[in-house]
Amino acid sequence: MRKLLISGTAGLALTAGALIFAQGPLVNIGSRHPNLRAAQQSIADAYNSVERAQGANRGRLGGHGERAKALLAQASHELRLAADYANHRR
Repeated sequence: MRKLLISGTAGLALTAGALIFAQGPLVNIGSRHPNLRAAQQSIADAYNSVERAQGANRGRLGGHGERAKALLAQASHELRLAADYANHRR
């Protein structure tokens, strides 16, 4: 039963992560951390630029555009975690 619970939780986390990457990075850091927010906004802008490049090239970027978008989404998420960490350490 415990293994089932652990594997179910892991599966849910992976699914949530895939959804985060699929929708693109959000700008969800408030004014309390202006530098982190600015970095997150830059990531969102870069993500949108990659999407436009994919459209202009009809998706023929050898999978590198998708990989770049996934890494950008991951970086945005890490910035959110950094802001959360800073909030709880004050």
